[in-house]
Amino acid sequence: MKFKIAVIKGDGIGPEIVDQSIKVLNAIATKFKHEFVYTEVLMGACAIDATGVPLPDETLEVCKNSDAILFGAIGHPKYDNDPNAKVRPEQGLLKIRKELGLFANIRPVEYFPALAHLSPLKSSVIEGSDFVVIRELTGGIYFGEKGKSADGETAFDNCTYSKHEIVRITKVAFDLAMKRRKHVTLVDKANVLETSRLWREVVKEFAAGYPEVTLEMMFVDNAAMQLIQNPRRFDVVLTENMFGDILTDEASVITGSIGLLPSASTGNKVGLYEPIHGSYPQAAGKNIANPIGTILSAALMIESAFNLNEEAKAIRTAVAAAISANCLTEDLIKEGAKSTTEVGDFITQKVLEA
Repeated sequence: MKFKIAVIKGDGIGPEIVDQSIKVLNAIATKFKHEFVYTEVLMGACAIDATGVPLPDETLEVCKNSDAILFGAIGHPKYDNDPNAKVRPEQGLLKIRKELGLFANIRPVEYFPALAHLSPLKSSVIEGSDFVVIRELTGGIYFGEKGKSADGETAFDNCTYSKHEIVRITKVAFDLAMKRRKHVTLVDKANVLETSRLWREVVKEFAAGYPEVTLEMMFVDNAAMQLIQNPRRFDVVLTENMFGDILTDEASVITGSIGLLPSASTGNKVGLYEPIHGSYPQAAGKNIANPIGTILSAALMIESAFNLNEEAKAIRTAVAAAISANCLTEDLIKEGAKSTTEVGDFITQKVLEA
């Protein structure tokens, strides 16, 4: 089968890690007789440098006409360290989410036994952890009205949600829960925030249509604590934009490294698949970045967007083999660490050999 993939390598380590995913995808294409057609486009700091804007119209057009988007990372210190910058790389990511209607961010968190020693949490706490965070992606405080007073003494960021926005993301969470352990935890701050009270009202009403699914509601501060104390209690975690952003980074310690976690941003159109980590500019060009999160994002892409379940399993099996063989970058292993390219080559070869 033939699939069109828009490739946004982005900034920092983005190009290096995406290149490894493409190698693995090419191995899948060879082994399973598929054709992946890649179109590389710009977004982020590299796009600002080349065109003056973080998301060029050409990029958006290519993405709209593709079957899926494979994305690396964006961000650069020259923008991060300038609070007065009017144009920022992250604006491109926010805009593409809005333009493509990418309202659902899906972030699986899975325990890797071979890497348990890397987690700051005890093995007895994290063993068997397997949950998915469903984060609303196009509403809330990140997209609300914002501003600063003329004298620079005060600033504001408004958080707004509609019933429609809550219902559509809730459906994603409950449909996924039906395929898993049938448990949804809604994370909010309903004791303080009016938007959270609306979330509770809407989700409780929606849950009545899924009698097989158990709904639990939890304040975000408690959820942050429970993620560390007892992550096994979670199956599907449903939450709003900012809370989801923070909690998924916290959850990354369960795996031992943020470099292992993939994600999908989906909606009514084409989906975008990316690792949850940032651009890590300090490592750019050094061939030391961990490509596994991006490679697993490619697996999530071909499974979710193309329905290639056997092929996705082949990638995950190859990643597991790399972890078991200690073919890992320096963030995961100190003695005998491999380069970004070597890890990509190992996983590619395992896919071909399977």
